[in-house]
Amino acid sequence: MALTQRGLAAPPSDKGPGGIVVKEVKIDNFNFGPASLKIVAGTTVTWTNRDDVPHTVVSDDKTTFKSKALDTDEQFSYTFTKPGKYSYFCSVHPKMTGEVIVQ
Repeated sequence: MALTQRGLAAPPSDKGPGGIVVKEVKIDNFNFGPASLKIVAGTTVTWTNRDDVPHTVVSDDKTTFKSKALDTDEQFSYTFTKPGKYSYFCSVHPKMTGEVIVQ
């Protein structure tokens, strides 16, 4: 006898166009959320500015990734291809920090 599940929603997918895994970090109330994100190599992270003021997303080394100033609802995406810990900050508000840990 086969059992079937009814009335259960499918789990949400993290896959974007072309099957690429996408994770979102929201910039809200002068914070990156989540402040620490664990992903696997090949994942694209998209930061979305929900504040009413511009913010940037800049890797601590200032070369791995660097966004332009993001106005409200603008996004910046970066695909992490190598394992490691990537710390970042907002160059407009340097006390805003976050990290992406790539496994």
